[in-house]
Amino acid sequence: MITWNTVSLLSLIVLAALVLNLPFGYLRVKTKKFSLAWFLYIHLPIPAIFLLRTAAGFSAKVIPIIIVGAVLGQMIGGRLNRSRVS
Repeated sequence: MITWNTVSLLSLIVLAALVLNLPFGYLRVKTKKFSLAWFLYIHLPIPAIFLLRTAAGFSAKVIPIIIVGAVLGQMIGGRLNRSRVS
C-alpha cells in the first residue's frame, strides 16, 4: 500500500537526485561529448542516489521515477551554464 509517507520520501529522493545532478550538468555541458570527463559528470552522482534509494528502503521499481529527477538536474544545470556564457 502506498502511503503519503512513501510518496513524500520518494519525492525527496527525486528532488535530491535533481539537486545533486545540477553541478554535474553545469560542468558536463562544456566538455567534449563522450570524453572521460563527460562520462564521469553523468555517472558520478549515481552511487549517491543508489545509497539514498536503498537507505530509504525502495526497490528497483522506483528507479525510472528517480531517473527523471536526475536527467532534469543534468538538463537544468547544463542550461544554467549555457546561459552564463552566452
